[in-house]
Amino acid sequence: MTVSTRAGRYISQPTGYRSFVPTPLPPDPPLQFDAELVMLLSRADHAVGRLDGVSRIVPNPNLFVATYVRKEAVLSSQIEGTRSTLDDVLLHETDHAQRGLPDDIIEVTNYVRALHYGLQRLDTLPLSLRLIRELHAALMQGVRGQEKTPGEFRSSQNWIGQPGATLSNAIYVPPAPADMWQALDRFERFLHEPGDLPLLVHAGITHAHFEMIHPFLDGNGRVGRLLITLLLCTHGLLRLPVLYLSQFLNDNRPEYYERLTAIHRRGDWEGWVRFFLRGVLQTADDATQIAQDVLHLHTEHLALIRSHTTSPNAPILLEYLFTQPIVDTNGARDHLGVSFQTADTLIRQFASLGLLDEITGGQRSRKFRYSPYLRLFDRPGPSEDA
Repeated sequence: MTVSTRAGRYISQPTGYRSFVPTPLPPDPPLQFDAELVMLLSRADHAVGRLDGVSRIVPNPNLFVATYVRKEAVLSSQIEGTRSTLDDVLLHETDHAQRGLPDDIIEVTNYVRALHYGLQRLDTLPLSLRLIRELHAALMQGVRGQEKTPGEFRSSQNWIGQPGATLSNAIYVPPAPADMWQALDRFERFLHEPGDLPLLVHAGITHAHFEMIHPFLDGNGRVGRLLITLLLCTHGLLRLPVLYLSQFLNDNRPEYYERLTAIHRRGDWEGWVRFFLRGVLQTADDATQIAQDVLHLHTEHLALIRSHTTSPNAPILLEYLFTQPIVDTNGARDHLGVSFQTADTLIRQFASLGLLDEITGGQRSRKFRYSPYLRLFDRPGPSEDA
């Protein structure tokens, strides 16, 4: 099989293995924008613009964003092998002591924290290698892999392969440390100077190139997926962090890996970009629908509680449920600043209206789930054949 050098080349190392060193971006020869790619780009651009438009008219972005970010964190972590669900994360958030959390939960909460940190940091620091290291430190704090130099680029060789694989039979070997630093320097320049590439194409190529460099000993996939959202926000394509591809990548995992492999083996950037734009289009359309459904649900449930109670705390509790859709009485009491009895009465009223389901089955420490809202985020993704 002839191996293309369009995306990079394999370098033989003194100990006998070969590592891949990516060539500087943008791709050379330049991307070929055939009719299919142009159509996908146009549709994806339109879908992202529509999503951004919907996010701008939401009176309270937290009605949608807070839970959507958690869902992305769950899905991105699942790609790396965690098994936590959105409900698991929300349940643990009601554990006010926050002691003894499972590693899977910590990984997800770290992802949420890293995303928010990155968005805030962009106000004072451009998207750069320094910020990428800071994101990695936030992601790896207190979880499996924390011994693998959180926040620091690797100084040893890593590789990708089946469990138990070695350098000699790895599926992919990223650049050796000496070559990695030059690749990272060129990568940072491309972050700031995309040339005339459309922003969505730039984001897709950036993600793939970062995965080829694989500069950390662990956590590269999660950092690479965070970069997509941060790039779209820093370039103004999105006002809010409401576009995440983890659902699409999870549902199409075999093709995801095949497309990345085709870049370094055959230089097939076009195939990767088509795949990426399909993901953007599908994800943006789905996110737009969820945002619209959330707005409709909010209007409907606000009218419902106002027709059944005159309590000024009822609308406040409803707003709280959109950011904390699994709640206990203590949490509601603290948020509302009322007595335990007042909070308990309100929660019981919400349950009688069908807004809350009791999910613990006990008389003490009961937790309630805002099921009509969470069902909007439970939609199954497309099949892998989609």
